[in-house]
Amino acid sequence: MTAHIIDGKAFAAQVRARVADQVAMLKDQHDLTPGLAVVLVGEDPASQVYVRSKGKLTVEVGMASFEHRLDAGTPQSDLLALIARLNADPEIHGILVQLPLPSHIDSDLVINAIDPAKDVDGFHISNVGLLGTGQKSMVPCTPLGCLMMLRAHHGSLSGMNAVVVGRSNIVGKPMAQLLLGDSCTVTIAHSRSKDLPAICRGADILVAAVGRPEMIPGDWVKPGATVIDVGINRVAHGDKTKLVGDVHFESAAQVAGAITPVPGGVGPMTIACLLANTVTAACRAHGLPEPEGLTA
Repeated sequence: MTAHIIDGKAFAAQVRARVADQVAMLKDQHDLTPGLAVVLVGEDPASQVYVRSKGKLTVEVGMASFEHRLDAGTPQSDLLALIARLNADPEIHGILVQLPLPSHIDSDLVINAIDPAKDVDGFHISNVGLLGTGQKSMVPCTPLGCLMMLRAHHGSLSGMNAVVVGRSNIVGKPMAQLLLGDSCTVTIAHSRSKDLPAICRGADILVAAVGRPEMIPGDWVKPGATVIDVGINRVAHGDKTKLVGDVHFESAAQVAGAITPVPGGVGPMTIACLLANTVTAACRAHGLPEPEGLTA
């Protein structure tokens, strides 16, 4: 048996197409153009690639893109002043500060300075609390993308056993909250969990978000389970490097019912969901119905 490959690239293209339709409708019927502001501090190469990609895709779906690039030595007070201006700007519905920030800047302070209604990353403490209590919030992009793919593959997730390996604030914890919201029975496991292989083998849905290359082999996977691999790890491959997930793909694909590849699985969904969140924020800001299928 070989698993069904969940094509994140194709799915993300569908999500972006739905976002583009929604943006066209907002422009046509409400004279409203959703706007996304991305703030990059410093010269981190990976961050620069992300920001370029985000800007390009924002424009492709018809939204307004605002980029703010600041020197690595920018004082924290200057960054906070910029965020305050973006919070007050009615043309901007989403604000994203690209992480990591330089070491002299307090990331938590910066994230919590963003207006929660414009926090399209879903990292503000208010959005974390709203998600945790099952209320309307901005949902972190990567877990939202995982949830969309799971719903598309399974329909209802109700009653399924879900195991999330990893307890980060960015993926593990919000992923568990979203799965709980869809009536799964949820276990959060991590590197300290006793008998991690046995925990994983009990999962109908296994989400790997631990940041360790190929840590989860195929014999940890329940036959027929759906495996969502959030890991993106660069490892040596001959004299080059290659990207691998947190799951050993070849062995897991022999056992699982469905699996996301790395690259081309969860990754493309993250930016698609950032765009979806920006449209949702624009609709909420203007008291308009939220777009169907683009929220949790």
